[in-house]
Amino acid sequence: MPTDEPTADDVVQTASDAAEGYVFSQYKQSAVRDLDVTVTFEDGVLEVDVYLNVPEGDAEADPEQVADDAALAARQAVDELFEA
Repeated sequence: MPTDEPTADDVVQTASDAAEGYVFSQYKQSAVRDLDVTVTFEDGVLEVDVYLNVPEGDAEADPEQVADDAALAARQAVDELFEA
């Protein structure tokens, strides 16, 4: 029986894209030394972890806050995916 619910892969991809998009809206891509976005979606539970490494001299914004905000952006994007 088909369902209108997004697949787990859709959820993970949407969350990852949103988190990366947020980070690169805050920093130039060349300023980011390392970015790791880990997303899991199992049994209806979304977990998003964002690790961001930006050299202190290149930090246009607080890296910890940007990582937190990127995770929130990922969650919001998934909420919107389920509302669509």
